[in-house]
Amino acid sequence: MRYQSREVDEGRVRLVMESALTARDRVGVQDFVLLENYNSEATFIENLRRRFRENLIYTYIGSVLVSVNPYKELEIYSKQQMERYRGVSFYEISPHIYAISDNTYRAMRTERRDQCILISGESGAGKTEASKKILLYFAVTCPTNNHMVTLGDRLLQSNPVLEAFGNAKTLRNDNSSRFGKYMDIQFDFKGATMGGHILNYLLEKSRVVHQNHGERNFHIFYQLLDGGDDDLLNTLNLERNPHSYRYLVKGSCARVSSISDKNNWRVVRKALDVIGFTAEEVQKLLNIIASVLHLGNTLFGEGEEGETYIITETQLSNAAKLLGVDGSALKEALTHKKLTAKGEEMISPLNFEQAVSARDALAKAVYGRTFNWLVEKINQSLALKEEIYHSSKDASVIGLLDIYGFEVLQHNSFEQFCINYCNEKLQQLFIELTLRSEQEEYETEGIAWETVQYFDNKIICDLIEEKHKGIISILDEECLRPGETCDISFLEKLEDTVGGHPHFITHKLANGKTRRVMSREEFRLLHYAGEVNYNVNGFLDKNNDLLNRNLKEVMCQSENQILSHCFRREEVIDQKRPEMAASQFKNSLMKLMEILMSKEPSYVRCIKPNDAKQPGRFDEVLVRHQVKYLGLMENLRVRRAGFAYRRRFEAFLQRYKPLCPETWPNWNGKLADGVSALVNHLGYKPEEYKLGRSKIFIRFPKTLFATEDALEAKKPEIALTLQKSWRGYRERANYQRIRHAVIVIQSGWRGMKARRRAKRRREAAQLIRRFIKGFICRHEEYCDDNDYFLDHVRCSFLKHLRKNLPRSVLDKSWPTPPALLIEASEHLQMLHMRNMVIKYCRRVQPEWKKQMMQKVVASEIFKDQKGSYPHSVGRLFLDTRLEREQISLKVLQTLGSEKVQYGVAVIKYDRRGFKPRPRQLLLTNSFAVLVDRTKIKQRLDYAALRGVSVSSLCDGMVVLHMPWEDNKQKGDAVLHCSHVIELVTKLAMMASKTNYVNINPGCIRFGVSRTKEGIIDFVRGSELKVAKGKRGHLLVTAPQISAT
Repeated sequence: MRYQSREVDEGRVRLVMESALTARDRVGVQDFVLLENYNSEATFIENLRRRFRENLIYTYIGSVLVSVNPYKELEIYSKQQMERYRGVSFYEISPHIYAISDNTYRAMRTERRDQCILISGESGAGKTEASKKILLYFAVTCPTNNHMVTLGDRLLQSNPVLEAFGNAKTLRNDNSSRFGKYMDIQFDFKGATMGGHILNYLLEKSRVVHQNHGERNFHIFYQLLDGGDDDLLNTLNLERNPHSYRYLVKGSCARVSSISDKNNWRVVRKALDVIGFTAEEVQKLLNIIASVLHLGNTLFGEGEEGETYIITETQLSNAAKLLGVDGSALKEALTHKKLTAKGEEMISPLNFEQAVSARDALAKAVYGRTFNWLVEKINQSLALKEEIYHSSKDASVIGLLDIYGFEVLQHNSFEQFCINYCNEKLQQLFIELTLRSEQEEYETEGIAWETVQYFDNKIICDLIEEKHKGIISILDEECLRPGETCDISFLEKLEDTVGGHPHFITHKLANGKTRRVMSREEFRLLHYAGEVNYNVNGFLDKNNDLLNRNLKEVMCQSENQILSHCFRREEVIDQKRPEMAASQFKNSLMKLMEILMSKEPSYVRCIKPNDAKQPGRFDEVLVRHQVKYLGLMENLRVRRAGFAYRRRFEAFLQRYKPLCPETWPNWNGKLADGVSALVNHLGYKPEEYKLGRSKIFIRFPKTLFATEDALEAKKPEIALTLQKSWRGYRERANYQRIRHAVIVIQSGWRGMKARRRAKRRREAAQLIRRFIKGFICRHEEYCDDNDYFLDHVRCSFLKHLRKNLPRSVLDKSWPTPPALLIEASEHLQMLHMRNMVIKYCRRVQPEWKKQMMQKVVASEIFKDQKGSYPHSVGRLFLDTRLEREQISLKVLQTLGSEKVQYGVAVIKYDRRGFKPRPRQLLLTNSFAVLVDRTKIKQRLDYAALRGVSVSSLCDGMVVLHMPWEDNKQKGDAVLHCSHVIELVTKLAMMASKTNYVNINPGCIRFGVSRTKEGIIDFVRGSELKVAKGKRGHLLVTAPQISAT
């Protein structure tokens, strides 16, 4: 490990790796270096399987992190997890992508040396996700200000943009990166991000025009069609259905259930805004994307003489408009080529195949150069701002390389050749840097370096890249050679030039057994990771990657600023032939190697457990294939060539000191002497370990496992000793604490009691003085001299009053108040009485409430005015005096919806002659009726009722005064009722005319006709008698009723 921070943190050591060794049989070891049988590939894979089964997807090979894609969300990437790994030494906690991120970041800050993290693996192994997690870790944990927050957002948002334009769905991965990416993140002296830069390698431009079955074109095409609004698509002359475009249906997989192109479109548009793209730039960019689709739909026809013409003029004009070029010029360039011979230019028509190739070449060139412009634009957004950082001298860099892993497909072509060449160079770099790091650590610790045997793949790199003799040089020569050249002639030249190389085989050079599995169009390279057969078909075309000169001339005149930037006029003027694709890639790879060599590397090797992208499924054959092609066993062998385990003295001693009586519980001498005493006691043999200047090196994992198992066996004894010591210490400390607490409490309590006693005496003396002074001044106005005494008097009265309040409404007693509280006492008495009345009323039942309301009305009308009233007070008013059976059914039907509220038997006296007639008086809510058996004789409307007259004597006479103007009312009604008080009360309440009741002491006048009145005279007698008297009056004799 090239860098480790403190192993001891405030006296506590957190070495999760050693602690987890006790569970190694179930979850495996966290570092492959600790495998006993490290040469066994089966043991290596079984350890991977055990950890994968327990959702432990990360494992170390020394400083290399091996990551297995779980194909599901794991709860190990939260902000709390970031804080858990922040500032913690590499081996202090379980393996994680955050651990290698934090270790790289701290190494950059403390050593002031540039770092890089190299991520590799097959498509679908999780490389892109790993790079996202690293960027997210830096964005969250690094110091920030407003500018840095914006920069961090741009770093994170560059991912979805580059994924949209550079990733595609393949058979192995729904989001496969089809280009290599190296990103530099710049940090200032405080460790805060201050800039960034991206380099891209070998974009798979051929995917623009062709996709294998089950694969898609780049994401951006589908996102634009699915997520773009209708106005945008109309502007670009696009249809929403991707099946309408030939470049999108080659793989027969335009729709993928696991990909939401519409949601991803929104993410990309937001990311473009965050990065700083203007609306005009976004529109120009989308114009180019749409133009590629229209180019794909541009079809050609062939004439009788072999000439080529365009049959889809609309698609061509749409493409020309979006590209910002002249349509006729583009049409001419797609069907003709310009040749220069002896200084003269000639125009030659293209045949059908050449025209199709020219169209596809233009589409690939436009997309590829636009992608380069996009990366350049993102770099401008991430560039270091000089106005904020005046000097970049103190800037440090962490590089992030997300590169394709070693690829072995069913059909391997030019792209796989370049990818595997890149991996050969990276493997060469890894071996060289790993050995150098190991050697430096050994020299620092003063341990003799032992020569490590390993496969040096320089011989393969030279086979590919050597000048004049390498495969790339031969490929370039064949592309440049005049005359008829083809892929087979290239293969023949390879056989002639490098046919004797031990790592190169063709069908012609192979033995009989090998020929049966090789095509005549293939050559085989023996890479460090295994054998790969490459088919030469397409090698020359892909290496040339040339665009016709007249197409370049057309594109140089584009009005689209992006394309005018991508296609320079100098390309047309310059007669020098451009560099071939393979040479370009080789040179860019050389520059990348220089960049990586100047930095301190860390490694992340990504593995996918199955091809079906299913969580929990571990395909051993597939994993073994990747372990081989990633060179993990070679990595392990190099790391294990010396010592499997190393730790600083203080960490080793701190963990294992209980195993030796000399070092337990504490060692006070030199650390090296303590470690030496410990290993001697444990019986380490000289060949099993070495002591360096600050570290102990253990050669074999079994030695460490035996030590860890001894510690595990010792733990119960240690625990018992610690428990005994702790209990004794705890009890002694507890006794001392209790004793001290008792003394403190006793002294405090005594002091508090004494203070309270003195305080009570002072307060009592002051109270007595104030009381006496207040009594003397009790007749004066309220002031400071008598306020306490007067308040005491008030309080005493109120306390006495509270205990002697009246309990009943009828109880009129009330305590006698002092002179100063007379007014207040009267108010309190009134409030208390009101409160008792309210409580009494709340307890009254509804029927009694109704009864009391009627009694109150009767009291208001008759009290002290009617002689029979006192006799009626004690009698309840009934709801009715007639049973329902006594009322004629015909009368009830006549009344209709009006219900009878009260009924009573009365005697009606004629106004003329005073003949008595028995009747029933029925009261409803709006009128009263006089009923003779089954016939209503008179209706008395309450609204028309002018008054009710009764005498002041103990008779039952009542006169209902009705208007003569209304013929329906039939004039006044003279009635006699045995329950006159009850009748008049109910009638007055129903008619709401309690003020219309008149009580006359001597006589009552009533209307006989419109012009004539009748008189009822009342006299006292021994018994009730109603008869016609002298002068034609009705004479009523009323008896005297005893109040009892």
